[in-house]
Amino acid sequence: MTSSLPADLIVRDPAEQLVNLRRRWQAESQWWVFGYASLLWRPEFEAIEHRPALLRGWHRALRMRSRVNRGTPEQPGLVFALLPGGACRGAVYRLHPERAEAELQRLWAREMPTGVYDARLVPCHTAAGPVLALAFTLARASSACLPRLADNEMLHILRHARGRYGTTLEYLAETAAALRDRGVRDREIERLMDLARRHGLLA
Repeated sequence: MTSSLPADLIVRDPAEQLVNLRRRWQAESQWWVFGYASLLWRPEFEAIEHRPALLRGWHRALRMRSRVNRGTPEQPGLVFALLPGGACRGAVYRLHPERAEAELQRLWAREMPTGVYDARLVPCHTAAGPVLALAFTLARASSACLPRLADNEMLHILRHARGRYGTTLEYLAETAAALRDRGVRDREIERLMDLARRHGLLA
């Protein structure tokens, strides 16, 4: 029987991916999570430590199609993803050992309901030393990964895309504020915020 799901939602089993992640994480004495967008301003899990962190080899990009959280099937929105290349500044969070399993389950339900991300352990650099952290990355070949959009296409999405957690514009603005509060410069995010202001979408 042919599935009626959009192509970018026909993905690997997230439960199987979680089993594989747990197997790799068992060898680690501490469980860390790397936040680069909404996890900076809405982590929804309890961490016993957090640090500014730099991840090399990946960069933050507003190029992942969202048909649920920040858009709909009729008007898809966008969310950030980690794409290969460059570097990304964010934060790492250390989970409490006794609550790590429950926190991971909650995080997985939020980030991986369809399994579209590639969840991987990545080396993050912090002032207190390197840590291996869980990061949600996206392959450029994924059907959920869009090419760089022209400004008029981006503006259309920022004006109209809304999902169960709010608009793409709100998501962009919250991420921009969280990075600004941490003293992190992201020139593409700053450019998009300026674009939105110049077209009357933000005060």
